[in-house]
Amino acid sequence: MILPLLLLLLPIKIAAEVPAVIVFGDSSVDSGNNNQILTVVKSDFEPYGRDFEGSKPTGRFSNGRIPTDFISEAFGCGHIVPAYLDPSYGIKDFKTRVCFASAGTGYDNVTSGLTSVIPLWKELEYYKDYQKKLIELLGDAEASLILKEAMYLISLGTNDFLVNYFVLPGGRSSQFTVEEYENFLIEIAANFITELYGVGARKVSLAGLPPMGCLPLERTANFLGRRSCIEKYNEIAKAFNVKLQNLVHKLNIELQGIRVVFANPYDILLDIIQHPSKYGFESAATSCCASGTVELSYICNQFNPLTCLDANKYVFWDSFHPTEKTNRIIADYVLKNFLAQFL
Repeated sequence: MILPLLLLLLPIKIAAEVPAVIVFGDSSVDSGNNNQILTVVKSDFEPYGRDFEGSKPTGRFSNGRIPTDFISEAFGCGHIVPAYLDPSYGIKDFKTRVCFASAGTGYDNVTSGLTSVIPLWKELEYYKDYQKKLIELLGDAEASLILKEAMYLISLGTNDFLVNYFVLPGGRSSQFTVEEYENFLIEIAANFITELYGVGARKVSLAGLPPMGCLPLERTANFLGRRSCIEKYNEIAKAFNVKLQNLVHKLNIELQGIRVVFANPYDILLDIIQHPSKYGFESAATSCCASGTVELSYICNQFNPLTCLDANKYVFWDSFHPTEKTNRIIADYVLKNFLAQFL
């Protein structure tokens, strides 16, 4: 298994006519926007970013880079995707890649309100502001061409279920059945992509949900099930992913000139979790940071002596988010199986 693993860890390089990568979503793709807002959902402190260049925490919920960084590098748009709210970057930096994502957000506005993070509609407002600045920098013709040919990456939804629906008492779970809530979120996703289309987006990748019942945090809660994956949550993820796939098909018919792809990380992450040694990992049930069972954000901190020495041995960095090595494997899979059509 050594050769396949080495191939997975080699830098991904593809040739593509994609001048920019533009990112929307939650902590799976947030590269630091939450650093600039008042919220408890942050990761701008050690040991986050321990294996990032310069060993610095950036606001990414990982020990290093996240999937969108690898995707941007593969498209030749830059090896990292900077956060739009990061004051150390400007519109010239954002010309080829930019991130509007906010950790803790969801399709549902209620989800973002729980932890005072950026709602999805506000991410779109930031994008419109970015458009204006890009036009001022490059002129209408060049800016419009970049925005039309750019790759728009959207990744969110897990928080809507695990943080909102199944945790908040008297909230969405009292208003909707699970199926009704799925349909509610699908409608929001449809409206969001339609709005993006209306302001110029033509190449869109819509990510599905991961096997969220296998996240270390959920497995820890399943002590009666001997800390196995919570299959109920995995089944919901699979059902929601089918609806997302159907939405993609519908949008490609209804919106002239758009190319939407459904980028599904479910199968590859589940395979990594079920067969960690196949990918060179030693642990998938726990994570690297501290005890690796309940830690994320401020509970995963530099004062805890239990953080692992080598994150490459772990599928997960904290109880909710993958390590850089896992992120690279997921990005490689998504590029080869879903985004290759944009080459």
